[in-house]
Amino acid sequence: MSLLLCFYKNFPIPFLFFGFPLLLILLSNVSANGVKEKNFYIVFLGDHAVSRDTTLDSHLNILSAVKGSHLEANESLVYSYTTSFNAFAAKLSEDEANKLSAMDEVVSVLPNRYRKLHTTRSWDFIGLPFTAKRKLKSESDIIVALLDTGVTPEFQSFNDDGFGPPPAKWKGTCHQYANFSGCNNKLIGAKYFKADGRIDPSDILSPIDMVGHGTHTASTAAGNLVPDASLFGIAKGTARGAVPAARLAIYKVCWASHACSDMDILAAFEAAIHDGVDVISVSIGGGDPNYVHDSIGIGAFHAMRKGIVTVASAGNDGPFMATVTNTAPWIVTVAASGIDRDFRSTIELGSGKNFTGVGLSTFNPKQKQYPLVDGIDAARSSGSKENAKFCYEDSLAPTKVKGKLVHCRLSTWGSEAVVQAIGGIGTIMESDQVFEIAQIFTAPATIVNSSIGQIITNYTQSTRSPSAVIHKSHEVKITAPFAASFSSRGPNPVSKHILKPDVTAPGLNILASYTPRKPITDQKGDTQFSEFTLMSGTSMSCPHVSGVAAYVKSFHPDWTPAAIRSSIITTAKPMSPRVNKEAEFVYGAGQVNPTRALHPGLVYDMDDFAYIQFLCHEGFNGSTLSALVGSPVNCTSLLPGLGHDAINYPTMQLSVENNTSITVGVFRRRVTNVGPGPTIFNATIKAPKGVEITVKPTSLIFSHTQQKKSFKVVVKAKSIASMQIVSGSLIWRSPRYIVRSPIVIYSP
Repeated sequence: MSLLLCFYKNFPIPFLFFGFPLLLILLSNVSANGVKEKNFYIVFLGDHAVSRDTTLDSHLNILSAVKGSHLEANESLVYSYTTSFNAFAAKLSEDEANKLSAMDEVVSVLPNRYRKLHTTRSWDFIGLPFTAKRKLKSESDIIVALLDTGVTPEFQSFNDDGFGPPPAKWKGTCHQYANFSGCNNKLIGAKYFKADGRIDPSDILSPIDMVGHGTHTASTAAGNLVPDASLFGIAKGTARGAVPAARLAIYKVCWASHACSDMDILAAFEAAIHDGVDVISVSIGGGDPNYVHDSIGIGAFHAMRKGIVTVASAGNDGPFMATVTNTAPWIVTVAASGIDRDFRSTIELGSGKNFTGVGLSTFNPKQKQYPLVDGIDAARSSGSKENAKFCYEDSLAPTKVKGKLVHCRLSTWGSEAVVQAIGGIGTIMESDQVFEIAQIFTAPATIVNSSIGQIITNYTQSTRSPSAVIHKSHEVKITAPFAASFSSRGPNPVSKHILKPDVTAPGLNILASYTPRKPITDQKGDTQFSEFTLMSGTSMSCPHVSGVAAYVKSFHPDWTPAAIRSSIITTAKPMSPRVNKEAEFVYGAGQVNPTRALHPGLVYDMDDFAYIQFLCHEGFNGSTLSALVGSPVNCTSLLPGLGHDAINYPTMQLSVENNTSITVGVFRRRVTNVGPGPTIFNATIKAPKGVEITVKPTSLIFSHTQQKKSFKVVVKAKSIASMQIVSGSLIWRSPRYIVRSPIVIYSP
């Protein structure tokens, strides 16, 4: 599986970059001189950990059997996972890994791999104003964990003014580290994990955030209220998280190289579970899609057993189908959408004509007009004219550019940096590509389409002294929500019965805290530093839903992770398949709706045993599941899960077989009344053309809260074209609640 960069700030044109067992880039086992190299592996053992000391001894004894001595075993061991599951990470040769795999007590041996990383306006846009109902005392007991690139503790989003001591359940720690000022009563925990010993010259062995990604996601999920936040006056407003009164615990597992090691991710999950967090937010992807070989999937499973919700990003590999990641059914998987705000710049020509360009220029012009030149006319030589058209480095003559705006055709990002470096004022870039993401420029710049570009060219060629000016970007209102083109799509590559992603949330041009240790773009010569910046990606949508999960848990501390996930899915605001042609495969149940999620009426609940039944139904065998579950599993002795998909999921998905005239799916579900009783819910079915959907019974009568009722949904669908998706739904209505479950029918 390809590795994907899971957030967008600056990216090449036209390509956009896009986890407890382990995956990513396995290093070569043989060095250049033919000597076998040793790499990191994660070894899973079948039984639950008994005690830390006993388990650590057993790990060393097992390692000694292949290493030849206790000393060598101790030197090769990098992590001993003893709290939530029984495993260890060690540096091994391929032969040693194979010998361990053959041992009876070893369930699986997996190579350690490296993954990549997958707001003033957004919370108001999705219906969670700061004036929304809150239980502040309960909210202050909620701990949100971020597995990311660290945090910038000195920023306003993380100060602890007005906060009391950490909740009594908190068992974590925080120490002084290099360049890290320490924790407080808001930021109550911070640790870093880097066991491979490799030096990252752009980073520090400390929880400090040298990238900005972790600070951004943490402040989005649970940052304080910060008035007048902006990027140099742009996107101005009050920045905040969903739960400003909640606490934050930071687990740095990703580094400036953007590499996030599986063995570090596992260690961070184990630490977070031990420390007593309530929600774990993971904006990381690119791992093995197999549930039992995926570090985030394994970590999230053990978190779920302890009542902890894990929320993860869907990935940024859209618009391609079947690219969604983090698809384990016990994870809340989040896609990205746009909000009703974009950014434009006005270009004013010397002729008096004005045009609008896209992108984000933070600079106010110092004079009314600047001389304007076309890149071709500013070529260093006749041989460099083709490159000069695109303003490539070393293609322009400094004497022809100094003090001027340059009109270029857009090929790669950084044209404005090239122009600025040789004395130019700024750049008008021409491209017909549609840009959802507001590219932040290092110098005055904007992007226009070819029609406007031709008008500018005609003006430049018809005037003795052409001139222009690019004004600072401003906000404009746009129609939203809409699915981001980069957001990864379904169908689920692992389970054809489970709809993923689950929901969508804002992930385009989100303003949140950044880092003072890095300029806001990656372009050479950038001198812009800001406490806040705009980022895009499912990395940004993920902490929105993590914050919503924390918000729901603050009202319902006894709800299971499945109940919280159900409340978020069944109350999501439907999005239009006319606007988003991949329908639920791109946006899941729809746009997250925080205040409605507090009172869903009914929830589809599950425990860990139900997930194990589902996995057995999916074809996983008992020995394979032992690595995930932490103890032996005998699938043949388990009662199978009920229905077509064998899981009590809030959504339903039917894969239509092309070689049959009719495909039938029988889905069995059970809901719990979490509203008052007595009450009656009546079913409403919306079936697309060519699909018959029935439900029995058609009414659910509850006499009291927490009562459970079962029902059956039968979906009959005719053969449809390959990769086609049609959408239906089941809605349970009462006088007070609407509980909506999407029903997706598709042909693979």
